[in-house]
Amino acid sequence: MTAPGSEQGHGLDHGYLLDNRQSEAGIRFSALAELFDPVTFRHVDRLGITAGMRCWEVGAGGPSVPAGLAARVGPTGVVVATDVDVSWAQGAADDVVEVLRHDVAADPPPPGGFDLVHARLVLVHVTDRAEALRRMIQALHPGGVLLLEDADPGLQPLLCPDESGPEQRLANRLRSGFRELMATRGADLAYGRTLPRLLREAGLDDVQADAYFPITSPACTVLEAATVRQIRDRLVASGLATDEEIDRHLTNVATGRLDLATAPLVSAWGRRP
Repeated sequence: MTAPGSEQGHGLDHGYLLDNRQSEAGIRFSALAELFDPVTFRHVDRLGITAGMRCWEVGAGGPSVPAGLAARVGPTGVVVATDVDVSWAQGAADDVVEVLRHDVAADPPPPGGFDLVHARLVLVHVTDRAEALRRMIQALHPGGVLLLEDADPGLQPLLCPDESGPEQRLANRLRSGFRELMATRGADLAYGRTLPRLLREAGLDDVQADAYFPITSPACTVLEAATVRQIRDRLVASGLATDEEIDRHLTNVATGRLDLATAPLVSAWGRRP
């Protein structure tokens, strides 16, 4: 997951809500890796990413995906991991992985061309998604693969799909507030479902997609607690929750008895002709 949030200004907020500069970001990256790395690398392996290939990891966030790609391309391959804030990804840098500060919607793609360009939970937060997508496709070698994975909170908006009691109702109300904060920063809460169409319209071949979301996982519990701690001040300032409600929710989450879900992660891929 990517970019740090901009400072709150007057009127609508802009930039990424979940600031990478906060300590909770590292907790979130670890939980996201536990939840979604198996999905990502199932696709990477099916797409035939092997020794000697060149990969661009866009919006790397933490180190897990660059490290996994490096293990597959080996010492003769290259992984370029980019983000607007590389503080958490820097740990992956080595002889194979190059970590660069980069804005995918504003900066030229890294040079050299790539066999794989991958972004996970990135474009949903990027205001100029169309330009970012164009630049990622531009960076592909002929025959190279673009793998995009993004959330679609509109498809499954609930934190607790089984809304069976007051704890679950509170959790879902706070998740609704989180979505509202994301929307005010330009996030497209229905973006994931559009990925197959966007890849076809961009001229990619052999476009396919699937979706995944966990309903109960210890990592979901860790992710929720870290996320709420990151955004609690904004939830309160926006009138979306009180401090007492947030404390009560965090206590409920800590019991481990809530069946917490994520928004579906839609994975879509296609090859450049």
